[in-house]
Amino acid sequence: MVLPLTLLRTAHNHPMMVELKNGETYSGVLAGSDNFMNLQMRDVVLTSREGDKFWKLSECCIRGNNIKYMRLPDEIIDMAIDTEPGRDNRGPAARGRGGRGRGRGGPVQGRGGGGRGGG
Repeated sequence: MVLPLTLLRTAHNHPMMVELKNGETYSGVLAGSDNFMNLQMRDVVLTSREGDKFWKLSECCIRGNNIKYMRLPDEIIDMAIDTEPGRDNRGPAARGRGGRGRGRGGPVQGRGGGGRGGG
């Protein structure tokens, strides 16, 4: 599974298409992004909601909460899977489930006896 922000970081300097909640579409090259999914794009073609008007923009910024969806080339997804941080083959204990560490249960070390007030 690839997380969205990892996918965006991998997609820098690659073409993409973004549709906003208001129906406008932006097709261009992703120049940058941040943790709020705000995008900076360059060489953009903006298409109106109806699809009958077009504008060419040298650069634009898109606020992340206005994005409905994004389309990226398939090779970006493959690159993101290969470069995803934290991917290793150490087994399930290394991923935080089932191994020793945080959590409840198990014997408590260093106490004598058990039960209430006993010792």
